[in-house]
Amino acid sequence: MRYAAQKGTKDILPQDIYRWHKAERTFADVCHSYGYEEIRIPTFEQTDLFQRGVGDTTDVVQKEMYTFDDKGGRSVTLRPEGTAGVCRSFIENGMTSLPSPVRMFYNITAFRYENVQKGRMREFHQFGLEAFGSEGPEIDAEIISLLTVFFEKMGVKHTKLCINSIGCPTCRAQYNAILKDYFRPHMDELCDDCKARFDKNPLRMIDCKVEGCKKYAADAPRLIDYLCEDCNNHFETLKKELENLGIEYTIDPGIVRGLDYYTRTVFEFVSENVGTQGTICGGGRYDGLIESLGGSKVPGIGFAMGAERFLMECEAQEIAFDKPDHVKVYFADLCPEAKPVISKACLDLRKAGIGCERDLTGRSFKAQMKYANKAGIPYLIVIGEDEISNGKVNVKNMADGSSEEILINGITDYFGNK
Repeated sequence: MRYAAQKGTKDILPQDIYRWHKAERTFADVCHSYGYEEIRIPTFEQTDLFQRGVGDTTDVVQKEMYTFDDKGGRSVTLRPEGTAGVCRSFIENGMTSLPSPVRMFYNITAFRYENVQKGRMREFHQFGLEAFGSEGPEIDAEIISLLTVFFEKMGVKHTKLCINSIGCPTCRAQYNAILKDYFRPHMDELCDDCKARFDKNPLRMIDCKVEGCKKYAADAPRLIDYLCEDCNNHFETLKKELENLGIEYTIDPGIVRGLDYYTRTVFEFVSENVGTQGTICGGGRYDGLIESLGGSKVPGIGFAMGAERFLMECEAQEIAFDKPDHVKVYFADLCPEAKPVISKACLDLRKAGIGCERDLTGRSFKAQMKYANKAGIPYLIVIGEDEISNGKVNVKNMADGSSEEILINGITDYFGNK
């Protein structure tokens, strides 16, 4: 029987992993420069955490979660996103006592049972961050600026920032009543999901992807026109902060995000690159989430970015990733006596942090040469009886064919200076 990767999962092969490493290191470096520290959370949580945190009217909770009973009869769910787990950790570990804002970033795998398509998997990877304890719009702008720095360092261009405000529970209650009055005459023409959302969460009707519903959503009243004074001032200050930072933005009243916990600021970075238009990442504020999960009243904000989607965008924009040369030198042996000499030289190099390889399969000398060429290893050292007797070897540069004679006991120093 031959086994294959499950639908919606994918191997990341050694010849591709360096692209992931570049994105992961750059994201971590940028987050650190803004004062964020990494958090690692469990792969699965109590199911109720996501039902309460993400929202039981969302597609994620209703259709996409991997939920099962464990051997103790407890309902657990593979995490579909990172925010709920980070919030749980924030509460459980007493982080409210830490100086505000508490800043954390993560690089996780997540799981959603959904239609598989390019850049969208059932097991996927996600970069994200969360900040707790700051309710002003300045941190909203700072987080958005963090993303612009990350894109710049990765060489990603042709992105558009779209922002919106979805208000607070006070102004949203008024807006929901207005929205219901608008949609009520069209209920027979809406999809079943929108009919279910009408009473529970009418705001989500604006985000429906069904074509028959989208035409009504496009003409719906805009929440941004019904913001309370505090939410309006917050949004106006955010715009001024972005303008001060030189960050261009577009106001998109259609952004409501797919998760229930968002309040006030919501944003997306969208690709304008030909052929890959679509959302690269998105986020926003969730000032009531910590409290709804049993914590104290602590404001929060964050974003998430699918790593697969981001790397697909990098590829479409033809961004070059330098593939590192982890292995610097290959040792070929001409006689059995050379093997212990090569073995010791390899250990010394590796202790010094210099990658090297030797033959471990009993290849002939000709086969060793063929392997070294095919592997693309930059330098070659051949050791036989003469080299052992003289205590010297030739280091061959495989790129230009030049060679240099050095002492066997000087190999580590030689490559340490390369």
